[in-house]
Parts: sequence; structure tokens; C-alpha cells
Amino acid sequence: MRLLSRALALRLVGCCLMATASTCAFSQMAATPAKPAIGTKVSPAQTYDKLLSGMEKEFVDLAEAMPEAQYNFAPTAGEFKGARTFAQQVKHVAGSNYYFFGGTGMSEADEKAKEDAIDKLTSKADIIKALKESFALAHTFIGGMTADNAFEMTTAGTRAGMAAFGMSHFMDHYGQMVEYARMNGVVPPASRGGM
Repeated sequence: MRLLSRALALRLVGCCLMATASTCAFSQMAATPAKPAIGTKVSPAQTYDKLLSGMEKEFVDLAEAMPEAQYNFAPTAGEFKGARTFAQQVKHVAGSNYYFFGGTGMSEADEKAKEDAIDKLTSKADIIKALKESFALAHTFIGGMTADNAFEMTTAGTRAGMAAFGMSHFMDHYGQMVEYARMNGVVPPASRGGM
């Protein structure tokens, strides 16, 4: 009788565990937004923001992964005379994001003042903070894109064109920063797997 009770108890526990596991799996699937059906029109803001988010994650993760002691590293072997340091690469992108994603609300003087302030930063924490703030601006700029205004000409180009140029610009620097990181024994987070 005890064996029967023990076997029944084990089956009951097994059923409970399976029910819990399937409920957890279902709730995780429900949290993931469904992929739009083929033929669905997706807004420029949604399209560009998804691209920006993925690229921003790679860039910020790499900037955070490089030890502060190596932030002033610049290659010297080869043709690297005058090349930016790792910190200068990050600061350049943070400052340039104000040009690409500043929109019509930012004057050239405002943009220059922002770039100059960022250029004076020295600590990794301050540089990362400025970088994240510049990406917040980029998300705001992209969030304002619509099908009606994405390809409307502004003083600097179209909104969609500036967004594409801005993203390609910082990913160009990301590629350089990957090399700097690897030269210092840092594997870029995006290359560690799990993506």
C-alpha cells in the first residue's frame, strides 16, 4: 500500500511540475511580441527603432566591457599615427549622435556645445553616461519618424537618411573599437555567444 501511495505521490508531483513548466513557457512566449504578418505595413519609427536598439546594445555593451585602464588605448603598431583612443572613439560617437539625431530642434551652436562638453569628459562612467544620453536622443528622434515625414527634406537631409547615416557611422566606430578591445584581451560581448 505504501509503494502505491509513493508511486501516486510521485506521479502527482510530476504532473504538477509539467503543468508549472508549460505555464512558465507559455507566459514567456506571451511576453514576446508577435512578428507582424508578411505584407503588414510597419512604421518607419518601429523599423528604425528596432535597428537602433540592437546596434546600440552592441555598442554600449562593448564600451562598458573595456576596462577603464584601457580607455586611453590606441594602436601604435602599423599606420595608426593620430588614431583616436578607445575613449575618444566613444566620445566621438556620443557627440556625433547629436548631429545625426538632433533634428531640427538643435542648432549648430547647441550641437557644438554638446560635442565640446563630451570631449572634455575623462572618466569611463561619465563617458558612458554621455553615450547613453546621446542614444536616448536618437530614440526620441526616430520615435518621431512617420511615413509622412521620414523622407521629407530637412536642413541636414531626410530624417530616414540621417538615421541610417547615424547608425552606420557609429557601427563603423564599433568595428574599430572591437579591434581595440581584442588587442587588450577583451572579447566583445556580442561575440561571446547567446545573441
